[in-house]
Amino acid sequence: MFSGGRDALFGGRGQQPPPPQSSRQPGQPPRQPPPQQRQAPPYGQDPRGHGQHDMRPQQPPGGSFGLKTVRSPNDKYTFSNLCAVHSSNIPPSRDGSDLYLLIKGKYVLSALPTNDPKLEPGTIGLSDPQRTWMQAAVNDVLDVQPYDPFSQGARSYLGNMDVEVGFAGRKTPSDPYDQDELAQAFVHTFRNQIFAPGQQAMMDFKSVPLRMTVRTVELVDIASLNAAGGGEQMTSPQARGIITPETSINFFKDAKSQINLRGSNRRPAANSVIRPDFKFEDMGIGGLDKEFSDIFRRAFASRIFPPGLAEKIGIQHVRGILLYGPPGTGKTLIARQIGKMLNAREPKVINGPEVLNKYVGQSEENIRKLFADAEKEQKEKGDESGLHIIIFDELDAVCKQRGSGAGGGTGVGDSVVNQLLSKLDGVEQLNNILLIGMTNRKDMIDEALLRSGRLEVHMEISLPDEGGRAQILKIHTTKMRENGKMARDVDIQELAKLTRNFSGAEISGLVKSASSFALQRHIKGGTVAALSDDINEMQITMADFLGALEEVKPLFGVSEEDLERAVEGGIINFSEHIDKILKNGRDFINQVRSNTTPLLSVLLHGPRGSGKTALAAQIAMNSEFPFIRLVRPVDMVGMNEIQKIQHLSKVFTDAYKSPLNVLVLDNIELIVDWVPVGPRFSSAVLAAIKGLMENKPPKGRPLLILATTSERSVLQQLQLNFKAQIAVPNVRTQRELGTLMRESGQFPPAEIDRAIKEIAETTGSDEIGVGVQQVLLGIQTAMQDEDRTGRFAEVISEAINDAKVY
Repeated sequence: MFSGGRDALFGGRGQQPPPPQSSRQPGQPPRQPPPQQRQAPPYGQDPRGHGQHDMRPQQPPGGSFGLKTVRSPNDKYTFSNLCAVHSSNIPPSRDGSDLYLLIKGKYVLSALPTNDPKLEPGTIGLSDPQRTWMQAAVNDVLDVQPYDPFSQGARSYLGNMDVEVGFAGRKTPSDPYDQDELAQAFVHTFRNQIFAPGQQAMMDFKSVPLRMTVRTVELVDIASLNAAGGGEQMTSPQARGIITPETSINFFKDAKSQINLRGSNRRPAANSVIRPDFKFEDMGIGGLDKEFSDIFRRAFASRIFPPGLAEKIGIQHVRGILLYGPPGTGKTLIARQIGKMLNAREPKVINGPEVLNKYVGQSEENIRKLFADAEKEQKEKGDESGLHIIIFDELDAVCKQRGSGAGGGTGVGDSVVNQLLSKLDGVEQLNNILLIGMTNRKDMIDEALLRSGRLEVHMEISLPDEGGRAQILKIHTTKMRENGKMARDVDIQELAKLTRNFSGAEISGLVKSASSFALQRHIKGGTVAALSDDINEMQITMADFLGALEEVKPLFGVSEEDLERAVEGGIINFSEHIDKILKNGRDFINQVRSNTTPLLSVLLHGPRGSGKTALAAQIAMNSEFPFIRLVRPVDMVGMNEIQKIQHLSKVFTDAYKSPLNVLVLDNIELIVDWVPVGPRFSSAVLAAIKGLMENKPPKGRPLLILATTSERSVLQQLQLNFKAQIAVPNVRTQRELGTLMRESGQFPPAEIDRAIKEIAETTGSDEIGVGVQQVLLGIQTAMQDEDRTGRFAEVISEAINDAKVY
C-alpha cells in the first residue's frame, strides 16, 4: 500500500517530516513553501513572478464537459484526495498549481492531469470516498467544469474544521492517536485543497488508512486566518474553503470505528459524545430550552472539554440523571431524542417493568447485562473508552424505597436497587456510563439512588409556559402549514394563551382533535366514510382548534366544570358585603401572584346556604391562575383515612407543578370527618391537612388556599388555623331581599313591595336572616305557582321562622 501521500507525486510534499511552524506575524501572508513542493500559488503571489494578483489559480480553458467515472489509477490519488484526469482533457497548469474542478455542479476537487496508461482519455478517476460523497457510480458520466475558489467571495479559506475520523481498513491499531500530530499531517497532506461539509477523504497515516469526514467548517478571509475561531460553524455542502497551514482541525471519533484518539489540552475530547454539528432546534422538542441547557451543562459539558483540562480541575463526569415531572411533558421524548445529539454508540433503552423476572436472581442479572459492555470497554481502553448511555424509563417501577415490600414481599425490588447502586457507585467505578432515569413519582425512588455519584442530577420537566406551548404548537402544525392545510385565521400565540397547563402530549392531542373537526366537514352527509369532492381543499381553521379546546382538557388545569357548577347562575351583588368579599379576594390573589406571600390560606365562613362555595369559586376563577382545583367531600366518598391522605397529598403535589395555583377546599370540616355527635373527627386526616397547608410550596410556585366552612368554632377547637378569614353573611335586610327579587327578573316592582310587606307581617320583624341559596330556591319554587308573589312570601316567611327556632 502506498504510504507517502502526495510525496511521490510532488517530490517531497508528504506528511513526514511535519511542516515547520509558521513564524510570520499576524496579518502577514503565509510563508511560501520550498520551491520543490508542487502546490497552488502562495497567497497573493503571481505564479509568473510579476508581483500581486487576484489570487485566482490557473484554470483549464473551456466550459463544462462530460467525463466517465472510473476508479483511481493508484493509491497515490486515493490518499491525496486528488481526482485523476487525462492530460488530453485537461492540460497541467503552467506553474504547477492545483487545478480545481466543479463536478455535478456542487462538488469541488483538486485535479491532477496525468498520462498514466491506466487512465483513458475522457475519463475521471475517483476514489471510493469521493464517489460515495458525490453519489456517483463507476461508468457514470459526470458534468465537469473549471472552478474558481474565489467565486464565493473573500471568505474562501478554512479557519476551523470539525473532522470525524475512523479506520478505513481492517487494520485497527489499539494505540491512541495524538490529535495534534494527526492535525499536522492532515494539513500537510491536503494543503491548498478545497473541503466542504459532508466531504469524505482517505489519508495514509503511519501506514494505516484513515477515513476522514468533514462535519462543519468555518470560512474566513485571508486577514482572519490567524484569528480563526468563534465564527459560524457551517454545515451546508456549499460552504467550501481552502485548507491552509493556519487552519485548525478538530477531530472527533467515528462512532462506528474502534479508533482511539488521545485528548489534548487544546482540543476537545477525542471521544466527545456531542456531535460537532448538533443544534438544540434539531431535536424538535419545544418549550424545554432551559432544561436542555441545564442537562447539557451538568451531564455533558465536562465530556466535551479537553481531557487534560478536566484532569487539572480534578472533576469526575456525572454518571446519572433523573428526569421527573407530570405525565406527557416530554421526559421519554427527551431521552429518545438525546441519541440525536450523541457522537457515541446507540443508547440502551429499557422500561422498568422489563427488568423484573419471575426466576430468582434473573432481575439482578438483567441489571448486570446493561453494564456489561461498559465494563468490558473500560477494562480494555480505560479513559479512552467511549460513553455508554442507558435510558431507564419508569424507574419507579423497580427502584422503590427499600423495605417497602416492592416485589411482592420477595425482596426482588431491594435486590435490584442494590445491584444498580453497586454498578453506579460501587468499588469498581465506571467512568464511561451515563444512566438517564425517568419517573412521574420521584417520591417513590429510593433515596440512596438520588445521592451524589449516582442519579445526582435531578431535572424537573415541568409543564411548558406560554412561550413553550407556542413552540410545541408550531412543531405539531409544521406539516399542515408547509402544505397549506392550515387556515390563515389560526393564531398560534392566541392558542398558546388558551392552553394553560397543557402538557406537550395534550397539545399534540389538541392538534389531532382540531384535525378531526376539519376532516368531519368533508364527509358526505348521511354517510360514515364517503368523502366529499372538495377534500383536497380541506383546511384546519381557528374554529376547529376552539372546538378541540372544548373536548381536550388538561390533566393539571382548571376544574372548570366543577367551578361553573358551584357558581351556577352567577354572583348577584345584592349587598355591599358581596363587593367587599370579592375585593378582598382580588387583593389576596395579587398578593400571591406577586409572590409577596408564596403560601396564603383564607377561610370563608358563614351560615349554611350563604354562598361561601360560590364566592370561593368566583374568586378562584377571577384569578385566571393556570391551576385551580376544587376539592369536595363528595370526591372522597368511600375512601378510608389512608386513601384520603393520599388523595389530598396528590392534589397539593399537583398544585406545585404550575407557576400559579389555587386550591378550594369546600366544607373543610366534612373533609376531616367531623360530626357533631360525639363529637368525632379523623385525627390522621386533620394532621395531614395541617401539614399540607403549612408546607411552603417550591420556589416560584405560589399557592392560594381557599377553604369554606359553616362550623368556624369547630375549626378553632381543632386548631386548624388560617392566615386570613372572610365572613360571608346571610341576606339580612329587606332591601337586600328586594335586590335579589329584582335581579331574578321574575317579579315586577309592585309585587316586590307586596312580597316584602307580607313577609314582615307574617314574621313580625324587618330582619330576614336567610341564606342566599334559600332565597333563590324560594324564587324557583314560586315560579311554579300562579300567585308567585304570595307563594314566595310564604316560603321565605317559613325559612325566617325556622331560622329563629334553630
